[in-house]
Amino acid sequence: MKPEYGDIVKVHTEEQDYEGILMPRPEIFEKDHTIIKLENGYNIGIDNKRIKKIEVIKKYEKKKEEKHKLSHKKGLPTVAILSFGGTISSRVDYKTGGVYADYTAEDFVEMLPELKNAANLRAEKVMGIMSEDMSPDEWSLMAKRIAKELNDKDVDGVVVTQGTDTLHFSTAAMSFFLRNLNKPVVFTAAQRSIDRGSSDAFSNLLCAVHAASKFDAAAVVTCMHATSDDSYCILNRGTKVRKMHTSRRDAFRPINELPLAKVYEDGKIEVLNNNYSKRNSSKVDVADRFEEKTALVHVYPGMNPEVLDYYREKKYKGIVIAATGLGHVSTLNPKYLLTKKIKELTDNGIPVVIASQTIYGRVHPYVYTNLRKLSIELNCIFAEDMLPETAYIKLGWVLAQANDIEEVKEMMLRSYAGEISERTDEKAFLY
Repeated sequence: MKPEYGDIVKVHTEEQDYEGILMPRPEIFEKDHTIIKLENGYNIGIDNKRIKKIEVIKKYEKKKEEKHKLSHKKGLPTVAILSFGGTISSRVDYKTGGVYADYTAEDFVEMLPELKNAANLRAEKVMGIMSEDMSPDEWSLMAKRIAKELNDKDVDGVVVTQGTDTLHFSTAAMSFFLRNLNKPVVFTAAQRSIDRGSSDAFSNLLCAVHAASKFDAAAVVTCMHATSDDSYCILNRGTKVRKMHTSRRDAFRPINELPLAKVYEDGKIEVLNNNYSKRNSSKVDVADRFEEKTALVHVYPGMNPEVLDYYREKKYKGIVIAATGLGHVSTLNPKYLLTKKIKELTDNGIPVVIASQTIYGRVHPYVYTNLRKLSIELNCIFAEDMLPETAYIKLGWVLAQANDIEEVKEMMLRSYAGEISERTDEKAFLY
């Protein structure tokens, strides 16, 4: 029999024999290798020059995929799951050897039957992209789809799935785009693809559905692992959360405030921070205009001040500077002086917002003389304890509405979605 992809084969070489599943060769690999998946799950490539014979042990029998209509159970709340792609909806792509967004929201239910007992589910795959490809266009579509579900009186909450890498950008965007929130909007994702045994997707998704159906909040939140095991998930405010590790399952941490709640797989919710708006009957409006000529710039020692010329020449409307410490930029060495370039921006009516790249803590406009130069002489806007990413999203949203730099300043310093805290609980840094 001629070997085909998916067949269990035995590859005979001069040195030894290998048994496994014959796999498609990733396009980035050399053409003169045969790929098989061993019983232990690892793939190996065998130089074709070494192969004496490939013997077919068992032919691949493709199973027919059946989509089952989600049934309605009386007495259960209704949750809408909107899928936007990412690792939580990914499987192996043998063209690249990586993963790609493929599973639909209906597939989630098939793979995690517990969801059917948590809520009646309304599932839709809106798009299937990785989070690094998100942009204001996708955020606008996302806001409109979420609002449609929130304004349906039969829906108790919304779960949104997307990739982790820019999840905190999306949650910040939704926190500003969705006005008059009436129910929880729960973003969840996965650090490990759903077709892996160690995936965190199942626990995250189950907890997210419980949160969307039971949490008494009208807020945009994330629902992700709190620890490296499957103990429980935490709900973090969408404007106060950040991905803090490339691969750990508990990568998302609350920044400058405590998590709102713990959520367990059995549906138990333990509130940790009751500083949130409650569910209500408001009609959700969408304010999704965003000024795309908004920039986020990180300063660093030895930075060439002419970098800021680019944004002025390209007619950017506003810039967030992720400064050091309390909000510092270079102000001494003429070669690296940033204050002159910042003055050129503000003199041209381009607002400059100062956030801190330390992530935790808040900027301060007056502690040091150099900070007073920025805040008083150059009219920079100090973003309190906002994350740089949140400040970037908020500035783009504000610029689409404000008429002048003073209105921008007033709006940037007004808290719309809990993005600015009056005081920070010291435990937030240690959580």
